[in-house]
Amino acid sequence: TGLAMGMGVGQVMLVLLAACVVMPAKDPLLNICMDAKHHKTKPGPEGKLHDQCAPWKDNACCTANTSSEAHKDQSNLYNFNWNHCGLMPPKCKRHFIQDTCLYECSPNLGPWIDQADSSWRRERILHVPLCKEDCEEWWEDCKDYLACKENWHKGWNWATGTNRCPWGSICRPFNQVFPRPKDLCEKIWSNSYKYTTEHRGSGRCIQMWFDPAQGNPNVVVAKYYAWKKRSSPAGLENVTPETDKAVHDLPWSVLVLLPLVLVMLPEGGRGCGSHGGGSL
Repeated sequence: TGLAMGMGVGQVMLVLLAACVVMPAKDPLLNICMDAKHHKTKPGPEGKLHDQCAPWKDNACCTANTSSEAHKDQSNLYNFNWNHCGLMPPKCKRHFIQDTCLYECSPNLGPWIDQADSSWRRERILHVPLCKEDCEEWWEDCKDYLACKENWHKGWNWATGTNRCPWGSICRPFNQVFPRPKDLCEKIWSNSYKYTTEHRGSGRCIQMWFDPAQGNPNVVVAKYYAWKKRSSPAGLENVTPETDKAVHDLPWSVLVLLPLVLVMLPEGGRGCGSHGGGSL
């Protein structure tokens, strides 16, 4: 009887293990805001976000005021002036506004949040995989503008309180400073973005543009890369996705009993005792 009971306990432990595999705790990389200058501490609905930031109004890391400031030529967000090499064409500027909206408002950038050593933020994004179309349209619409430097994060002349081209630099055609779309997306914000050949709707790249009526496509992208990051603690590179191998390796008897145990588990126990910010 003792042996049978021992086997029963062992089976239950295996089933509980399976429950942890199938129903992980809330993922701290999902549905979060970075610790930066204008971000909310938690994402949530906003009654109204301005113009190009509007797609995030149902779940945003930005406030309505931040979304409004993101659209100004001389924004109070960072005192950054887009027109440092003459007037930036509207078709180009809309990409920079959308880029700002994504950065300030998106709750789906968790897998790429990294520590920052700036005085104005403790966290930043690094190597966010941008969809091919987003990067190439950005470059195409801005190639007729001028630029005096390739990294717009640092190195400006701030003597007047706003960014001006560094002494000795000259404004050159955009496509001389950024010869390819990849150069623009990766270099302009110190590798915040990574150029990819993935397409919109693939579930493998972040979109700056989306129709909120169709839902936010970046939610599933964040889930995919959060899973990759868990599968490969060293990073997100060169990981081949597998089909829940851990579940397939469990004994068939455990998998058969699993639905029963999941029903019996108390609500608080379904996360297997872990804590996290964000939700799946």
